[in-house]
Amino acid sequence: MARHRAPSKPRATRLAALGPVALPPSVSKPAAGKCDPATFRIVLDVGHTAESEGAISARNVAEFAFNLRLARLIEEKLKAEGFAETRLLLTEGKARPSLFRRVASANNLRADLLLSIHHDSVPNKMLEDWEFEGRKGHFSDRFSGYSVFVSRENPDFETSLRFAELVAGEMKAQGLRYAEQYSQAIMGRDQHPLLNKETGVYSYDELIVLRKTAMPAVLLEAGSIINRDEELKMGSPERRNSIAGGVASAVKEFCDPRWALFGPL
Repeated sequence: MARHRAPSKPRATRLAALGPVALPPSVSKPAAGKCDPATFRIVLDVGHTAESEGAISARNVAEFAFNLRLARLIEEKLKAEGFAETRLLLTEGKARPSLFRRVASANNLRADLLLSIHHDSVPNKMLEDWEFEGRKGHFSDRFSGYSVFVSRENPDFETSLRFAELVAGEMKAQGLRYAEQYSQAIMGRDQHPLLNKETGVYSYDELIVLRKTAMPAVLLEAGSIINRDEELKMGSPERRNSIAGGVASAVKEFCDPRWALFGPL
């Protein structure tokens, strides 16, 4: 994903009263046959580490802080919905070694699903300089929006894609727009194939956390923190609640597609 490196440190509507509705067989059955919320285990992977903090926002806040705060809220909402086995995955260490550690940790947890939480930036060449509260920083207001990534090399790509579509659909339902730039040549090596132009699902086949995990895996870029306006939104309780609530709804629908039609069953 697009990342700028820090300069050396300053850096359903519910169907009602319609009578019985015949559901197709694929909708009538819970996904994968193991979606009892009490035992279903989703791992929420907090992107980056305290030692390797990811992107730096327009106001000089590390991406890791955004990721951790949002992941904790998603965990809270999922547990409130009965997904008691939800696990928050925090990894230590520098960038590349930590990627393999997080994959090993996720696999050891024997999870049913993995969702990696990130916030977005842009390639270095797109950055502009500014100052915020007396500190030099970088910004790019050119792009904004969420994006959802899967790897076609994941051992269960079909299920990964299904969950990705649910997450992206919920983001769209919250009135959010997806980041369209990843399909554009201007992104250079950060350009990725767009799998769904309606919802913003992309493939990122070589990404280790999506490719090497034993379970279906999806990465959510919740929004751009290098865009000055969107950074403020991403820091607001309202936006975090919208995103976390959308993810919780996606997990519920993944476990039982009927939830999208009727609400809690």
